Amino acid sequence: MGHFSNLTSPLFSLLILAASLAITTNAANFEILNNCPYTVWAAASPGGGRRLDRGQTWNLWVQPGTAMARIWGRTGCNFDASGHGRCQTGDCTGGLQCTGWGVPPNTLAEFALNQYANQDFYDISLVDGFNIPMDFYPLNGACHKISCTADINGQCPNVLRAQGGCNNPCTVFKTNEYCCTNGPKSCGRTNYSRFFKDRCHDAYSYPQDDPTSTFTCPAGSNYRVVFCPLGYHHVPLQMPGSATKEY
Repeated sequence: MGHFSNLTSPLFSLLILAASLAITTNAANFEILNNCPYTVWAAASPGGGRRLDRGQTWNLWVQPGTAMARIWGRTGCNFDASGHGRCQTGDCTGGLQCTGWGVPPNTLAEFALNQYANQDFYDISLVDGFNIPMDFYPLNGACHKISCTADINGQCPNVLRAQGGCNNPCTVFKTNEYCCTNGPKSCGRTNYSRFFKDRCHDAYSYPQDDPTSTFTCPAGSNYRVVFCPLGYHHVPLQMPGSATKEY
């Protein structure tokens, strides 16, 4: 065992700290802020989860090369002392710490870091529906800021309504017309996808909405995700049967 005797030495501890700092330096920081007038249980894949009361922030570090990653907010959650429980929207694996993707409807901030041509790719997606208004943008000031702050829950067509959110038609109808399951260019815009696109111009409204919904920024950028950005005014969800335009 003498070979490992130096593992607890101050020098070894400094080496571990230096390695940890090097990893963090290369990672991208995602500053996740809850500006909603209610608690949001933020979720990330990869990353886990965190309760955010109004005004609280979670700094999430994500390694370069990470692809198919997403951040979203959960609402109406009830967790016990061990972190087990359920959420009304965005629930993932029945726990505070997410190990999978959330249950629709949930507004998604999606990203892939340091990909083709040393670019980050990022978007807001409503392909899993909408539950919380969101801003998502790089902090370097030179790349596009994406916002989706419309009152989609309040204006949601009756057939897409869900408790605490608004479903994408793919979730409701599960057909190729809305889900594009038969391959590239197998579906296009519909009246339902236009409902989302008209309100959030930069967000994905259906699975093949890439040309107007994907943005890039140089690798190494840091990002901010804001739930209920400043300027958003909370509007109570309209109940089915109220005056709502049908699509």
